[in-house]
Amino acid sequence: MKLKKLENIFKSFETYILKNPPKIPSFHPYYEKALWEMLQSGGKRFRPNLLLSVVYAHCPKQIKNAFAPALALEVLHTYSLIHDDLPSMDNASLRRGIPTLHTKYDEVGAILVGDGLNTHSFYLISTSKLKAKIKIKLIQSLSYNGGIFGMVLGQTLDCYFENQTLSLDKLQTIHLNKTAKLIAAALEMGGIISQCDKKTLKSLYTLGLNLGLFFQIRDDIIDITQSTKEAGKTTQQDAYKNSYVNLLGLEKAKQETLKLQSQIQKQLNSLTPQVRETLQLLLKDYFKV
Repeated sequence: MKLKKLENIFKSFETYILKNPPKIPSFHPYYEKALWEMLQSGGKRFRPNLLLSVVYAHCPKQIKNAFAPALALEVLHTYSLIHDDLPSMDNASLRRGIPTLHTKYDEVGAILVGDGLNTHSFYLISTSKLKAKIKIKLIQSLSYNGGIFGMVLGQTLDCYFENQTLSLDKLQTIHLNKTAKLIAAALEMGGIISQCDKKTLKSLYTLGLNLGLFFQIRDDIIDITQSTKEAGKTTQQDAYKNSYVNLLGLEKAKQETLKLQSQIQKQLNSLTPQVRETLQLLLKDYFKV
């Protein structure tokens, strides 16, 4: 019953995404369409679903009010993917099963769409139906973890040190920032909306960091083992990057995911039964490498 309820929440959120593209008073030939194109194409919605799972477990009455911050999280994540796929970065041609924006339109348009989505995420939080103090905390979490102290820092390090072999601790620093902090923010933001205490927020955030590292290593493995068609995005992209597979080899990278799964399970066991059960329902299909 709980799984069905959670699935219905995720479906309602998907409908919310499709029904809420920004209305732009513009005569540009594709800008308005391109802004929401990557969001409408789908994706795992992992980060917003983490946020919604925490709210559902702690404070289900706030689910509808949590949709706008959850969308903000997905919007910011989508901007990062659009920029990550640019010719100056990964030069990828496929994302979420459709052509990347710079290949379908042009590079300038893709850059500006990404810029627009970045700032739009904070507009969504600021206009949500939540108390002002909660909005401020949400903006602080998303901007810290998705900006210069988090994701952008990770991307900067990742790009600069291509074609150079880094130590494992430096690789971990890159991916804690590049991937893990935004996943940690998703759990933390769910806790903020639910008005959890500081100890719970810290536990959720720490869990998110380990989840982020798990998903980064999993993504490294997918890049080397799956085709572009299987993954729904351009693969075989990491040959010159500092990835766990390149540094440790495929089998040891898989072993690292198993170690992280064990740590994550211990962290889940330290949470309340409601949160643990809800997050386990969301994560169970991902714990396969």
